Amino acid sequence: MAHPVSAIETALEEISRAHVSFDEERIRRALTLAQQLYAGRSHWTGIPLLEHVLQVLKILIPFEPDEDAVIACLLHHVLDTREISLLELEDQFGPKVRALISGVHLLAHVTLKDRRSSIEDLRLTLLSVSDDVRVILIILCDRCVLLEQLPDLSMEDGKMVCRDVLQLLAPVAARLGIHVLKQRLEHHAFPFVYPSDAERIQEQLEDVRRRCGSFLDDAAALLARALRAHGIPAQVQGREKHPYSIFLKMKTKSLSHIDHLSDLWALRCIVETEEECYRVLGVLHRMGRPVANRFKDHIAFPKPNGYQSLHTTMARLPGVPEGVFIEVQVRTEEMHREAEYGIAAHWSYKEGGTTQQVAQRVQLNRVLAHQHLIDGESLADHMFVLTPRGDVIELPEGATPLDFAFQIHTDLGLSFRAARVNGSIVPLDHELENGDLVEIIRHKTPKPSPEWIQLLKLASARTRLKRYFYTQDRGYYVARGRSLVNTELLKRTLPILGPDLSLLKLYDDRALSVEEREDLLVKIGQGAERASALLPHLGTLRGREFSRTAQVPHRVRRLQRKDVLIEMEGGLQMPMRFAKCCMPQEERGQPIVGVITRSGQVTIHREKCHMRKNANPERQISVWWRDL
Repeated sequence: MAHPVSAIETALEEISRAHVSFDEERIRRALTLAQQLYAGRSHWTGIPLLEHVLQVLKILIPFEPDEDAVIACLLHHVLDTREISLLELEDQFGPKVRALISGVHLLAHVTLKDRRSSIEDLRLTLLSVSDDVRVILIILCDRCVLLEQLPDLSMEDGKMVCRDVLQLLAPVAARLGIHVLKQRLEHHAFPFVYPSDAERIQEQLEDVRRRCGSFLDDAAALLARALRAHGIPAQVQGREKHPYSIFLKMKTKSLSHIDHLSDLWALRCIVETEEECYRVLGVLHRMGRPVANRFKDHIAFPKPNGYQSLHTTMARLPGVPEGVFIEVQVRTEEMHREAEYGIAAHWSYKEGGTTQQVAQRVQLNRVLAHQHLIDGESLADHMFVLTPRGDVIELPEGATPLDFAFQIHTDLGLSFRAARVNGSIVPLDHELENGDLVEIIRHKTPKPSPEWIQLLKLASARTRLKRYFYTQDRGYYVARGRSLVNTELLKRTLPILGPDLSLLKLYDDRALSVEEREDLLVKIGQGAERASALLPHLGTLRGREFSRTAQVPHRVRRLQRKDVLIEMEGGLQMPMRFAKCCMPQEERGQPIVGVITRSGQVTIHREKCHMRKNANPERQISVWWRDL
């Protein structure tokens, strides 16, 4: 590879030949940053990273990319170095470059590293992840460079890359009308995936060439001369159908030999105006014999990807061997560029947008809408978003920043305070979209809300949040369950639960640990089970009569302790004790507060006790001194 300084100058020269205006100082800053971050690093194929991105840029240049696309191309591997974040990139080059780099990084991850999704889901994701065709174009150019490294890859890696190219990337390029890249991708990948078929088709092509000779150049010259004679200046080019296209057509039509193809050869006529396209068609049909039912008017009726051209299949055209059919395509210069470069034929991403930019986005939306109709189903039901460091996080469609936080780590979800999406604070119920950059702002300690359960789309996140609340409120539910069981026991004039819950130690003749006894009380406290249904299962009460007795006096059921009465919602009754930190019993009459402990007891504190103030407010209940 050339010295880095000369490589930068060479890259600047190539960019300057792209016929677009650009800020040289800004491009040079991007090149310098690329040189610094890629120094000593290699692409996974083995070539230096800087060399790789410069090769990608070389393929991108003919598309006349704008300044932001050039910078994104140069820096589209910087997140792999882990030395710079997307937010830092935005500070240096702006939000548009950041969005492009994050989109390319995300798609590279999804299409190369994430093989859990089907090819069709990945194809839909590739098309739907961004409304900016520059992202997809950089990915396609990057893969073209990757295919040139096939000899240096292992057979397993080579087949994986080539199979994805044929099944995923080339079809996407075709649907976007970027045929120049589609054909380049297929040319490299086809022989690697289907070596025997590629060899067979190559042998058949050579056999046909020997029989028919090299007639395309002569036929093109004769047609150009005839058109000029009719006052129609035209460029006429000959082309042979590409091997992979031959392979697909033979497979679709169950053909055994390429002789049965009617479009193996083609002539392309490029004229100045649409009106001349139809005039060329008239000249052609007088020069030879058009084949019935082989005429297509894609000018009046463009293909969904915007392709426009007239197609007619001819026999007995001057210069063409007898018995050979040849397809003739007629189009204008503009149609030809769009046929080669498709949706990327026009770049116009200036501030505020332009007519061409709007038209390009409309065209992309049309392609995506057509894709939706073809597949008969909605786009993939999952999406991919990015952390500030460029990590790719997969989420279900409709997920919120809360889902994102829990997907990264439970602690981050529980400590969630707010979220920035693409640099802006968003509400809790904001639905994320493919390619969003999400940053979580957190509390120092967990402060979740029960309302979050309704906002979460991830079932696993809901489960973790419920488990947290269960753990935090376990003491409350134990106390509530104890109170409900004690009430039931008192109604039947049975002994109440002691501190160790020994009454619950045998359940259906099985010995329970203290934690398992508390679990029974939690279920009752949560309302999942009735206290009355528990009693017949207790071995310690075997032989007792469980029919209801008369209500015991109110004085007995209230479980009073000396001169303190606890009041709680639902009339719950719990064991209690005085706190040792503030000794409230020593000064009766002062305001007091109860705090439910994890063991299900209520500890009585002075209202001004600093220990009480540090307790969870949700665990505090109202208590007061009983009148003597």
